[in-house]
Amino acid sequence: MHFAINTPNFGLYGDARLLAELAYEAEEAGWDAFFIWDHIGASWEVPMADPWIALTAMAMRTQRIKLGPIVTPLPRRRPWKVAREAVTLDQLSGGRLILGVGIGSDFGREFSCFGESGEDRLHGEMLDESLEVLTKLWSGETFSYTGKHYQLTEARFLPTPVQQPRIPIWVAGVWPNKKPFRRAARWDGVCPIAEGRELIPEDYQELTAYLKTQRQGVEPFDVIAAGHTTGSDQAQDRAVIQPFAEAGVTWWQEAFDWNYSLEQVRTRIRLGPPTTV
Repeated sequence: MHFAINTPNFGLYGDARLLAELAYEAEEAGWDAFFIWDHIGASWEVPMADPWIALTAMAMRTQRIKLGPIVTPLPRRRPWKVAREAVTLDQLSGGRLILGVGIGSDFGREFSCFGESGEDRLHGEMLDESLEVLTKLWSGETFSYTGKHYQLTEARFLPTPVQQPRIPIWVAGVWPNKKPFRRAARWDGVCPIAEGRELIPEDYQELTAYLKTQRQGVEPFDVIAAGHTTGSDQAQDRAVIQPFAEAGVTWWQEAFDWNYSLEQVRTRIRLGPPTTV
């Protein structure tokens, strides 16, 4: 299992310089990745950092750890711009980007504030088209595309990503809704969430079993979980993580929201990842 830190991109963490320093500390402490949220805060009245600029600062400050947005709502962004940003960041970091994507939500009016639809079905269509567009742009080949939401005519992007056959794509989905998990099965990983509760190991047993029915081939596929460990009590951390590992989880995120102080986050980062699994 791999271990990551996950923080917001707003409030205390709405500062790209701070996020870069935290990423450096995480790398020094032995963590495998540092992921950040992607919100624009239409009416939140708190400091916000653009995640792509923050990730660039984090890449410049680190050498080893994986980096990425968990997750970027692709329907809120133009896919060709994300394609260009992702390749640039993958090149800059030496092939360390993981691209987490999802449909987004209108929580905080992050769509409707700007006159855009917050309808999930529409966003699902846009996400599917966006993924096709950006992965074709990563190929370095000239291509055209005509979809319901996006059209391209003889587009070609260079350079291609460092990582081949592509930058890993992890797709978010609300369990037990099946459609987002069918979508995720076509890519490289899944970031499951649940509405109004935390997912437990039994949920992961069910969703990994479902994913196996949807995937073809034997390519690696990542399953991401989130929670909290102590970093100091090995037995307690083992009791938390082992059931998730046995259920098929490959990445554990030490997840912090806006309620955690900077001191709490820094202390946990410096204790390093759990070494129980």
